[in-house]
Order: sequence, then C-alpha cells, then structure tokens
Amino acid sequence: MSLTRLFSLAATLCLATTLTHAAGFSLVEVPAGNDGPALRGAVWTPCKAPVGRIELDPLVIDGVKNCPIEGTRLPLIIVSHGQGGSLLGHHDTASALADAGFVVASINHPGDNFQDRSRRGDLSIFTSRPADMKRLADYMLGGWAGRSTLNPDRVGIFGFSRGGYTGLVAAGAVPNFKLRRDLCPPLSFDSLCRKIRGDEQPTPPVPDPRIKAAVIVDPLSFFNAEGLRGVAVPIQLWASQHGGDGVTPASVEAVRRDLPKRPEWRLAANAAHFAFLAPCTPALTRAAPEICTDNKGFDRVAFHSAFNREVVGFLRRALQ
Repeated sequence: MSLTRLFSLAATLCLATTLTHAAGFSLVEVPAGNDGPALRGAVWTPCKAPVGRIELDPLVIDGVKNCPIEGTRLPLIIVSHGQGGSLLGHHDTASALADAGFVVASINHPGDNFQDRSRRGDLSIFTSRPADMKRLADYMLGGWAGRSTLNPDRVGIFGFSRGGYTGLVAAGAVPNFKLRRDLCPPLSFDSLCRKIRGDEQPTPPVPDPRIKAAVIVDPLSFFNAEGLRGVAVPIQLWASQHGGDGVTPASVEAVRRDLPKRPEWRLAANAAHFAFLAPCTPALTRAAPEICTDNKGFDRVAFHSAFNREVVGFLRRALQ
C-alpha cells in the first residue's frame, strides 16, 4: 500500500471514529397521491443512544427505535431494493451509514417486493421504480418529521439489482429495453419478455437532479453508452464475480466501460448476486435459502464489514 493510500485510509478511519453514532430506526409511510400509492418505508438516523437490537422476525437488526436525531445538515441516502426485495434487505448497510452520520430511507417498491409481486413482470415497473425514489426524496425533504435535520444539497442513492437500474436512472441514465437479448430469448413466453419484444415501450423515466452520488450494486442493466451519457455524478459500481438473477458479470462490466465518467469500481471475489444482501439470520436462511446461501469459502459477514466501510467512505467523499 502506498503512503498516500495509507494516510488516506488512516484519515478516513479517524473521521469515522469521531463521527460514529448509534443508528436510530423508525417506520414511515409516504402518503398516496396522484403520482402513486402509499409507500411503506423505514428510516435510519444518527443518535446518541447505545446501539440496541430490534427483532423483526425473521430479521434482527441493529438500532434504537424512534431515537432523537443527532446532528444537523445531514446527508440523505435513499435505497432501492432488488426484484421481489424488501426495505430491510440492506439494513446492515443502512445502519452503518446512520452510524457514520447519514440519514437513510428505504421503501418497498409497490408491486415488486417480497409481499407483493403483482407487477414484477410488468414493463411499467421500470418507470415506476425511479418515480418511487423521487417520491421518497420528496417526502424526506418536504414531509418527514425530521426534515429540518437534512441538507437537500447532499442526497445520494444506493441501489441493488433492479435497484441498481433504478439508481442509474435517477442519476440520469436512459434505458433501452431491447438491448438485453440474453434475458429474453426468441422463444421465451415470460410476460416481461413479450412486452420488451413489443412495439409499445414505457415512458422513459425522469432523472432526479437532487441525486449527487450513487452506489450501484450488481445492477440489472438496459443501458449502452448512449443511454449512460447523461450520468455525471460520482458512481461507486460493485459487481459480483458470478452474478445471478439476470445480472451477468459482462453486463456490469459493460456499465463500467460505458459510463462517461470512470466509476469507483469494486469486484466482490467469489460472490454471487445475493451476497450483497445483509447477512441472514438462521430463521431467514431456513425461510429463503436461495438468497442466504453463498459459495463455498465466501464469508458474507466478513465481506459486509468491508463492503459497508467502502460504501460509507465513498458517500462521505462524494457528498462533502
């Protein structure tokens, strides 16, 4: 390691130590409106109380319920989960960010979450997902009870899988759904593929200019260089070595290559797609082994310790 890198790491660790807080946790609801249904959400915030454990069967998360918010002019990170995912899917990363002085807000995408998958095969979900994120940011900055503690000029997004697609769109990318022929072979009768092959395509989603940085994790990509040319914010781009759930190493590498500004690139060695989800409890492993079982020799707990530090460090630098 170079001296420059060593001093940079030491400075980051010192800053992290001085700014560490416990993570407050609360549930919120973004009200329904003309632009969409109510959004069920969760918020993690910095607080002074000693860290506790909250049981949300089958999950156990670190946090303190409804803790008073510590700090002012705080950066906001909004989180978009993957296909059929959950607002709690990245709870450890959200907690790490709150511990470091960020406010983090996550929602269940309507029609594409673990409780309601009614629209996961509908092409319109790729328009409504970025709109959900905009509504979440609107609510946090304009309607949330703690909005006075936020700095509206320091907003970032974290997105995994379909949420990675969502984060890129929020940052200025424009999708072309006909690009990924590998996802939809000619004889596929999948409803999403039938719609992609059709002539009618969804209205292009609108980016959110408030987004100043993005952590994009194993994204489901429908982008080429032309579609990515509008992305100007700093990006930390993560790829799993083995991919999964429609995400391939080659497709993520193409995003890396085609972004107009070189991203901060991270490759998770020996990881499959779902390794980016928070480490599973025994109960969740029994209930959902497909998202909790990792490759032989891969330690998800150890990986997330490093992953969360990298995410915190990047967003701290990018949102200064």
